[in-house]
Amino acid sequence: MKQIIIDTNAWMALAELKLDLFAELERYCDFPYKIGVLSGTIKELEKIVQEQPGKHKRNAKLALAVLRAKKVPMLEQDAENNFEIGVDNLLVEHSRKGDLVLTQDIALKKRLARPYLTLRQKKYVVMVR
Repeated sequence: MKQIIIDTNAWMALAELKLDLFAELERYCDFPYKIGVLSGTIKELEKIVQEQPGKHKRNAKLALAVLRAKKVPMLEQDAENNFEIGVDNLLVEHSRKGDLVLTQDIALKKRLARPYLTLRQKKYVVMVR
């Protein structure tokens, strides 16, 4: 079973692009998978809610609500240490171990091991090999 780890900006895309990420993953992925989130990603979303105005705050609030409603499991338990290491560095580590990472971050995509997942045309999940 493949582990799919979703990055902060992909969670933010839920509201911004009006995307049903779970339905899109189910449509695209023809293999068994489970979705996970890093504790640092949750911290980043909470920080956006506290510090950002307007649409960014609303998008982060919706992402956190979806995470709770769908009961997405947290992969990293030591949130403080992982946040200091950097969420992107942890995503790269997971990618190198064979987990799939879903992100929109251009700089992060360059560092990830292939394959990884991204969004195309603001509505489709695709795998980059």
